[in-house]
Amino acid sequence: MSITAVIKKNTYFDSVSLMSISTKANTLDGVDQAFVAMGTEMNKGVLGNLGLLTTELEDATNGDLVIVLVTREDTDTEQVLSEVEALLVHKKPAGGAHTVTHRTVAAAAADNPDANLAVIAVNGAYAGREARKALENNLHVMLFSDNVPVEEEIALKRYAHDHGLLMMGPDCGTAIINNVALCFGNAVRPGSVGVVAASGTGAQEVSVRIHALGAGISQLIGTGGRDLSEQVGGIMMIDGIRALAADPATDVIVLVSKPPAPAVEKRVLAEIATAGKPVVVYFVGGSRDAVVEAGGHFATGSQDAALQAVRLGADPRADVEPLDSERVDEVVSRLAPHQRFVRGLFCGGTLCDESMYSLLDISDNVWSNIQKSPERRLTADSPSTGHTFLDFGDDDFTNGRPHPMIDPSLRLARLVEEAKDPQVAVIVMDFVLGFGAHEDPVGVTLPAIAQAQRIAAQDGRHLEIVGYVLGTDLDTPALGEQVAALAAAGVTVTRSSTETGAFAREIARKVQTA
Repeated sequence: MSITAVIKKNTYFDSVSLMSISTKANTLDGVDQAFVAMGTEMNKGVLGNLGLLTTELEDATNGDLVIVLVTREDTDTEQVLSEVEALLVHKKPAGGAHTVTHRTVAAAAADNPDANLAVIAVNGAYAGREARKALENNLHVMLFSDNVPVEEEIALKRYAHDHGLLMMGPDCGTAIINNVALCFGNAVRPGSVGVVAASGTGAQEVSVRIHALGAGISQLIGTGGRDLSEQVGGIMMIDGIRALAADPATDVIVLVSKPPAPAVEKRVLAEIATAGKPVVVYFVGGSRDAVVEAGGHFATGSQDAALQAVRLGADPRADVEPLDSERVDEVVSRLAPHQRFVRGLFCGGTLCDESMYSLLDISDNVWSNIQKSPERRLTADSPSTGHTFLDFGDDDFTNGRPHPMIDPSLRLARLVEEAKDPQVAVIVMDFVLGFGAHEDPVGVTLPAIAQAQRIAAQDGRHLEIVGYVLGTDLDTPALGEQVAALAAAGVTVTRSSTETGAFAREIARKVQTA
């Protein structure tokens, strides 16, 4: 093993670009591990945990680019380094077009007077400052960056509210504005359903379910994951509801979130009465009574949220097929008596939550790194126990690493480990398509799936792998291609996040009562 470390002084790249570059660098021949990031204290801490932090790297600053390569002994490290550096070069697109780089938000706004939105993906230490500059230049903001202090978030959202602007984020990963998907988003048809969401993959799931039912999206406004906390108070979700209420292209509004703080939930639901349009509320693990009392339409899951929205607007006759109980029975018949547990390995936090809550309907032996119950909470280093659901997009897994929707390597390794546990009956996985995601999430996972299946077969047992592909046939790669590849590999493919959780729950129910 050879370790090469390079510091490029005063060389800045945004976090979205670095996630993509790191993913590509890790696929280069001879590379065991590549770390391409800014020299922040957090990233240096990650290098320290990996045993890769040198004295030289300790001196790197927030404005320095750090490249660390772990390569095999017979690898030409100079060649690999040149290939990594080539990834950092921004090439002009073909056809005579060119890219103009501006050094400040104000300069970019002045040079693009028709622009009205800024997407910001810089280190969290600077993100609030740049977002403020964008707002002061009368730009709506989508703040992709995380690790922004909550006090800054509150100040930014109050400023935006007072000036009639959208402040989406921080930690906002998904939006569709005027039919343009921003950051992580799917290609869905335009339509009359508007979405306000404090959850990225939850918003994606609702949007693709609406698309699958033949309807479409008018606007999808992200709020950031903390918006419905007690501190922030739902500022962006309330502003989003009001924006969609005033939008003539929106006939139905859908709200998506994990459970809000009780006082904030009350404040948000109070907006339903004055919206003048039907509002469907999908708060994971939420309560029906509060929504109904406020005049809203309570959704039990993401599929139900999409179905109700379409029925209230475009197609009153819309429907979905029920769960195939015969498929459940077929799976259970192939399992040994000691195979009793479900293991969920997810890229999407809300997708993980939906399946986890489905299992909580039948068992309290459910563990997760996003469990609300402290005694059932796991860390990234914890071994699985009982029914385990892991959100690989949670900060515990992404600290210093690209999101698993871009780089699935941690999840692939965990899949192989889970297959070694003789008590595992089902492994559940999601595959998220769309802008910003891995170019072939199924293809990159198939070798690990085959290895997991071999491990189980060599142990004389069947291992059921359930996969759900979040996407549409307008995405690249197309939904149909990814589904076909999973099916050809012997994976049971579900049709929605809701069905994924229900399928796993029914298998667990039958094996625990057998």
